[in-house]
Amino acid sequence: MEMAHALLRGSVALLLVLLCCGESEISLVTCGSLVKLLNTRHNVRLHSHDVKYGSGSGQQSVTGVESADDANSYWQIRGRSNLPCQRGVAIMCGQTIRITHMKTGRNLHTHHFSSPLSNNQEVSAFGEQGEGDDLDVWAVQCDGVHWERDEAVRFKHVGTDAFLSVTGEQYGHPIRGQREVHGMAAPNQNNWWRTVEGVFIQPSQDPLRHDEL
Repeated sequence: MEMAHALLRGSVALLLVLLCCGESEISLVTCGSLVKLLNTRHNVRLHSHDVKYGSGSGQQSVTGVESADDANSYWQIRGRSNLPCQRGVAIMCGQTIRITHMKTGRNLHTHHFSSPLSNNQEVSAFGEQGEGDDLDVWAVQCDGVHWERDEAVRFKHVGTDAFLSVTGEQYGHPIRGQREVHGMAAPNQNNWWRTVEGVFIQPSQDPLRHDEL
């Protein structure tokens, strides 16, 4: 829980900075940024919560929601455990990252289990205190040099080559109306994502601060 609490404390601090000082002028997505990710085809935000799948892996479920206000849709952009990134440095196209759920401290993850509704590849949130395994790593696919805030990008899973996707299937109880998020083998219109809300941070000016994520 320590990592999850640290992520939450840092996220709250960043949100307070945003509220006090106005929206950031940063045009690029940076390491440590706290973001909501919108699937542009189905207009839902990537979401998670402490609800486990009733089949497949039994890990924490990941879904898509229409609401723009749900705090369970915030994710932090981080480096790999063996290749951390410097806080505030722009994420490059092709760079491999982890995407960590703010509220629970678990990482966006996929593996060779079938998703419950579409029978595509299950996507879950996995790990504890921000640390999971090598199936938490995604490559950012975009045009140009850096991941731009207003640009639609794809996330390709390094371990299985699946693309993070939504195709519209809806869950019933207990998460009625939320959409299934899954992995698909090929790039298509269902796997474009764009940042829509968030806190995009610059490098720390404090030389004593630990800035690798």
